[in-house]
Amino acid sequence: MQHLDSFAPLAARYDGFILDLWGVIHDGVTPYPGAVDCLRHLKALGKPAILLSNAPRRAHVAAEAMRGMGIHEDLYAGIITSGEVTHTSLRDRDTPEFSALGRRLYHLGPERDRNVFAGLDVTLTADPAQADVLLNTGPDDLRSPTDPLEYEAELQACRAAGLPMICANPDLEVIRGGRRLICGGALALRYEELGGQVIWVGKPYPAVYRPVLAMLGMDRARVLAVGDALRTDIAGAATAGIDSCWVLGGIHAEELTTPEAVDAAAQAAGLAPVAVVPAFRW
Repeated sequence: MQHLDSFAPLAARYDGFILDLWGVIHDGVTPYPGAVDCLRHLKALGKPAILLSNAPRRAHVAAEAMRGMGIHEDLYAGIITSGEVTHTSLRDRDTPEFSALGRRLYHLGPERDRNVFAGLDVTLTADPAQADVLLNTGPDDLRSPTDPLEYEAELQACRAAGLPMICANPDLEVIRGGRRLICGGALALRYEELGGQVIWVGKPYPAVYRPVLAMLGMDRARVLAVGDALRTDIAGAATAGIDSCWVLGGIHAEELTTPEAVDAAAQAAGLAPVAVVPAFRW
């Protein structure tokens, strides 16, 4: 694993890139210093970048949020989110897991994430006992974004109703504007501890990489995945057979402060990214 100061040396070694959003391009509020410039360099070189995010919302919603940060669509070749994949899976029911699901939906998450199932043939219910499936998009806006215990009673009620859970964001936590917040993945892990079934949608699960590779249209040996989270971005790339670059300025920034600590963390996880950089900067 190379320790590099910038991303530029890697750009010459690959033809296409799969880029994480939170922790690499932006922190949910503003772009990271140098990230937009790095996107411009890749575009100038004619090397397409697909954005792949575990955001539990439709791709067009994520793109609109980035426009508000000054990250415009002409800087990247496409965007796929776990929310988008969840939407199409609920619509098409073309996998054994999704084809077996009922259509009465209980949503755990903020109202702004309801675009994931808007327009689909599902009925939203506020009572887990009346639902067929639990859609988890993460903590809502009415309770703590840092304490998973506030969602315990709701998870217990859904488990008692025997609901399978769709987790539309496998991330355990995210850094938003410098604050560490829990994500849908933390609630999904608790649901599994309670004995519940979880259908995970997003990184690190290999299915989410198929549409991305189709958009790139090139051999995966020429593709580099870039992300900040070992558990999702780097592990997901390994599962999909894609080289990866680990960005340290995101979720692991506070805990991994020396090269030795970085190497030890990767080794402990059984992962071998080709390189590590402090930030996505040219």
